Amino acid sequence: MKKLDLPLSKERIKELHAGDSVLLSGTILTARDCAHKRMAEYLAEGKELPFALKGAFVYYAGPCPAKPGMASGSCGPTTSARMDAFAPGLLDLGLGGMIGKGEMSAEVADALARNTAVYFAAIGGAGALYGNAIKKSECIAFDDLLSEAVYRLEVEDFPAVVAMDCHGGNIYH
Repeated sequence: MKKLDLPLSKERIKELHAGDSVLLSGTILTARDCAHKRMAEYLAEGKELPFALKGAFVYYAGPCPAKPGMASGSCGPTTSARMDAFAPGLLDLGLGGMIGKGEMSAEVADALARNTAVYFAAIGGAGALYGNAIKKSECIAFDDLLSEAVYRLEVEDFPAVVAMDCHGGNIYH
């Protein structure tokens, strides 16, 4: 099990290989379908995004409201393939990687290699476990999208697996 502090340097990303089990600690952003559509609209209009992409990691999830004393409620991954159309362009803009559920396209694999980035798989059905790994949650963009808004999460020991690495490795193949 590798413990990783986010954000990751390109050198650290190069050390990761498909199948590696990791515990992530640091800052991640959430973004689901609606947030990706909004980001694409901003970029198409030449607008600056209201948060930095360079080196960031996006978790394909929408946190549930927190119970008293908790930073977040359940926060399980959504199907990553729904972001296939957006991921290569965001990676080309400096995104460090993504966290989600299931396989992503060959175009995403190419963009991961081209940009020395990584895609982590989270465990479907383990939303409560992931919610417990969230130590701080703050909505930072597109609050009108509610649970699909962009949240900045501080996580500690967030379990994942390297699903697609920058060397072409892919646990789904």
